[in-house]
Formats: sequence, structure tokens, C-alpha cells
Amino acid sequence: MDDIKVALIGIGNCASALVQGVEFYKNAKANGDVIGLNHTDFAGYHVRDIKFVAAFDVVEGKVGLDLSEAVFAEPNNVMRFSEVPKTGIKVLRGPLLDGVDDNLRALVKISNDKEADAAKALKESGAEMAINLLPGSAQEATEFYANACLEAGCAFINGTPIEIASNPEWNRKFNERGIPLVGDDIQDQLGSTVLHRNILQLLVSRGVRVDKSYQLDVGGGAESLDSHYRGRLRKRDIKTSAISQDLPYDAPLVAGSSDYVQFMNNERESYFYVHGRQFGGAPITIDIRVEMTDGPNAGPILLDAIRGTKLALKREIGGALESISAYGFKKPPKPTTMYRAERWVEEFLLNKRRL
Repeated sequence: MDDIKVALIGIGNCASALVQGVEFYKNAKANGDVIGLNHTDFAGYHVRDIKFVAAFDVVEGKVGLDLSEAVFAEPNNVMRFSEVPKTGIKVLRGPLLDGVDDNLRALVKISNDKEADAAKALKESGAEMAINLLPGSAQEATEFYANACLEAGCAFINGTPIEIASNPEWNRKFNERGIPLVGDDIQDQLGSTVLHRNILQLLVSRGVRVDKSYQLDVGGGAESLDSHYRGRLRKRDIKTSAISQDLPYDAPLVAGSSDYVQFMNNERESYFYVHGRQFGGAPITIDIRVEMTDGPNAGPILLDAIRGTKLALKREIGGALESISAYGFKKPPKPTTMYRAERWVEEFLLNKRRL
């Protein structure tokens, strides 16, 4: 199989975990017991087929470094689970725009390097797709890179809550150019949203009537800081909408980031509460607390999204990919239940579903 050429936008904790993960799983056997990896093979591609060819950031101490060094540079604080050899990929200075607000400036210093021409750099690198891992409230910067991908003829995977794949106008632009679009807002391997959705789905399937539920997150790291201050309401709306997809009726639901705790670094704690009624109207209450490491949680989903996007490129499919987006993202262009999203992906891989 040919390589999958990927550009990274935003070299934070998620990017670090992804780059480490490609190295960590490059020799994973398809029939082996592979811890933490959803699919060794996906869409006919192995993890080792993914090659990083370009990277963009604005932080001094990352810009100008080899990607292998930048993924471990401060303020990144994700766990280090794999060594990364030199890539020969120099992190380029992207546009600042709204990528760093006053709160994030307390964590980083902006590079004075000359700003790169993003579209030109994407073209020259041969990137087939770019993954947007900027702070979740960076709307101007996200739209800038979406436009750069359109100009460069490069697929766009939007890991942020900014509406790109779920926006009909952006979908139209990518569809007209025959370029795949995936998003929005990455849904972790076992994050708070996917766990909450599974709990609700289980209760519904067992005949329990869910009367009310909430899920709240507390974490450290730059993304938690951005989610708490700038993106709190947007994040809450998206997460609440995502979990509501798995209830076939209306009920009071709340989900979102509730606080930022600096010393937690890249750790996250999630609190779940569900109240419902079971057989005979008997009450049932679920109260759960979960601890997880944030950065690596996005890795397996991103690996699948990359390989699914490559398949769409081979099939010359443009516009928002409904199946991959619903499978791995909280705000897809066509929302559905988790169970149905998995079926859509299977059908897409087998060429029984176009998108």
C-alpha cells in the first residue's frame, strides 16, 4: 500500500500522542493482542503506513524544531510512551489569529519566526490531509487552515469543536473540489462523552427510563484551560447534543467541562450522574468517577480517521464523510447513535455506503 501523507496543525498533547502512537504501533501484528489500538488494519492500511510530512504551530520552543522534538516541548505534558526518531520535518510558524488567548499566553510564548505560507507548504510537502488540533475555541485559525487545505487540494480532519464538517457551506466547498472533510470535535477512545453515551444506550436497551443525567470534566493541560474559559458554552452544547443522540426521548441532560486544575497536567477526571426508573417504576441512580490521561485518548480515533480519509481519497469522494465523522466525532454532519455509526463505517469500508 502507498503511504498516507499527513500534516499536523497544532503540536500539542494530542499531536504528541499521535506521533508517538504511530511509532509505538508500527510493528503491531494484525492478529496479535494489541493493547490500546482499535484497529491494526483499517481501510486496508496499517498504522506504519502513516507518514507525517508537515507541521504547524506558533509556540516558541516548538517552531523550528524537528517534529520529533516539538512533540515533547513545553507546555506539552502528555505521558511519554514511545521514543520518536528524527523525522526531518521542521515545525513551521503558522498564523496566530485567535489561536492563543490571554489565558493560554500564561502557558506559552509566541514565536517571532516568519509566518509560513500554509497552503504552499502543504502543497510542497505532498500532504494528502491535514489534522486540525488547535485549541478548541480558535475559530479564525481553524477556518484559515480549512481554506489553506482547499487551496492545496488537501483533505481536512477537524479535531476541534469549530463547525467545519457540520457546516453545510464548508461541506459544499470541499464537495465541489472533490476533497474529503471529516469532523467535528474528536470523540476519544474512552473519553467522558463516549462512556456517557454507552451508559445511556445500555440503560435504554435494558428498558430503563432515564429521567436526568449530567457529566462534568475537570482537567489540566492547554485544552482543558481553553475549554474552561473560552470554549465552555460551545463545548457544553456539543457534548450535551452528542449524548442526547443515544436517548430516543427528551430528558434533562448536561455535559461539559466544569473546571481547570493546572497541577493535573494532562490528566482528566470525569463525574457521571444518571437517575432513572426501572421495572415497576423502581428508582435507579448511577454515580461514577473516572480518571484518564487526556492526550492518548484521541490517538486510536485519529488513526482510524486518517486511514478512512485515505480510502475516501482513493475513491475520489469529496465533502463531509458522514460515516467516519459520526464514528469518531461529537458533532458530525449527520448525527446518529454510536451503534448505527459503527455500522455506517463497516458499510463504508466494504463500499456499501458512499460516505
